[in-house]
Amino acid sequence: MDVRATGAEPPRSVLARGLSLLDAFGSADTELNLTELAARTGLPKPTAHRLLSELVRWGGVERTPSGYRLSMRLFVLGQRAPRPRGLREAALPYLEDLYEATHENIHLAVLDGTDTLFLEKVTGRRSMPIVSRVGGRLPAYCTATGKLFLALGPPERLERVLAGGLVHYTPHTIVMPGLLQRELARTADRGYAVNREESEAGVSAVAAPVLDHRRQVIAAISITGNVCRLDLDRLAPAVRTAALALSRELARENAGTLEMGIPR
Repeated sequence: MDVRATGAEPPRSVLARGLSLLDAFGSADTELNLTELAARTGLPKPTAHRLLSELVRWGGVERTPSGYRLSMRLFVLGQRAPRPRGLREAALPYLEDLYEATHENIHLAVLDGTDTLFLEKVTGRRSMPIVSRVGGRLPAYCTATGKLFLALGPPERLERVLAGGLVHYTPHTIVMPGLLQRELARTADRGYAVNREESEAGVSAVAAPVLDHRRQVIAAISITGNVCRLDLDRLAPAVRTAALALSRELARENAGTLEMGIPR
């Protein structure tokens, strides 16, 4: 679940205030009432109500009997973003192959600020039910996918995470900076990351990085399931193979685009 501050200083422009109302919805929120939206954005209730009415007319928000919810129009708009859409389309065959081989939850994630953001999820009846969903996010430091962005990214990325504080999500969450740094060093050495009940009780994961043509981490693929059922070290080669194959495909696409003289 997203943790959002209340009573924040509201943005100044009308556009920014309207967008702040949309951004107030967390990954676990199906709907929010006017009081909650005003508190999360720092907007006065009359202002929030007026802007919400505008968003309803535009189609970005829908009224419910008890409040407001985000509309399907925002989902459609999000599908037009070229980079996430292209990455998801390229990754989906590899995610589906991993699912067929494991029947566990398979994720494609990217970094968004200091969170890991799930772009795609392949699951089924035999997979363990877990909290993750497409469009949802979790702190990078307590997820297998997120650890890859911290371990293989620039040092200032980890500095921002540590400055924001490490919070317990389960008794197994690593909240000591020194311990987290050692865990990230092991992650970089072995080329894959693991999460042992650090973001959700009873759930473990193993993840591998997806690299671009410059060998920079742009995404991560993970296998997630029951801690008692998953042998993370045994599954690591499978997820690494899928991530490597996707990395090569993206590199070939980039090379072809450059050859045609198409700017990126």
